[in-house]
Amino acid sequence: MDLQLLKNASTSASICAEKLRLPLRSRVWKGQAGEFLGAGVGSSLDFQDHRTYSPGDDPRHINWQAYARTGNYTMKLYREEVRPVVDLVFDVSDSMFFEPAKALRSSELFYFIVESAIRTGASLQVHLIVGGNTRSIPLEAVHTHHWCETAIPLRETDPGLPPDLSAIPFRANAFRVFLSDLLFPGDPVTLIGLLGQRQGSPVIFAPFSHSESDPDWQGNYEFIEAEQKTRHPHRIEPFILSRYKKAYASHFDIWKTASRRYNAALARVDAGDDLESALHEESVQAGALEVTN
Repeated sequence: MDLQLLKNASTSASICAEKLRLPLRSRVWKGQAGEFLGAGVGSSLDFQDHRTYSPGDDPRHINWQAYARTGNYTMKLYREEVRPVVDLVFDVSDSMFFEPAKALRSSELFYFIVESAIRTGASLQVHLIVGGNTRSIPLEAVHTHHWCETAIPLRETDPGLPPDLSAIPFRANAFRVFLSDLLFPGDPVTLIGLLGQRQGSPVIFAPFSHSESDPDWQGNYEFIEAEQKTRHPHRIEPFILSRYKKAYASHFDIWKTASRRYNAALARVDAGDDLESALHEESVQAGALEVTN
């Protein structure tokens, strides 16, 4: 991708992050010490409760007196201030960048999510994905725009496969953001389930362009399959166009139904508007974003 486009996207995202943000302040967190009120094990003297020990828990907070009595490990829980935990998964398939407007919007959303998380002091991890290929990247690669160099090799093997989130090392109790146009086959329940496992909070941002949602095709066209780069000539009659639009609408109706059922916030983001206006259309109402005070 063009470096200037990425710089423009980053600037636009930074401006937008002053007015909108991820809804992290409305949650109770478990995690590292920080500015938000949490519900994890910490150094505060405000004792809360006990729970069963889980692998990875800090052994300093095991209730040894209870262990001496029962032989079972239990943890003392305290109120603490913690950092929000954000896991961002960015679908960098070719369809996300197939045309300039959508490429810009996909990049803007990526930078916006990163910027919003950073501004809240969140513990942020970023993962790129194409099909079954994933790669975690440092924040420095985002700031220097070098993430694109990491994305290119991911597209070289089976680029047409749906994203497989099972290999992503999601952290417990994380705010999990999936950025994808969702233009792949398969049942959304499996993907949303992975986003929600281990007490995750799933949020999905789906950029789209009007050329895919409401095309005006008529006559002979040569269609290019975005992932495989194959060409397919077709003659588009009105009934074919109507069938395409119904299938497209049905695809996203299925995603919206699954998202509501499994408590995932889904917001589609139009590539035709400026970023702030496009985010206001669905993201705030869906609970994917909130307005800054």
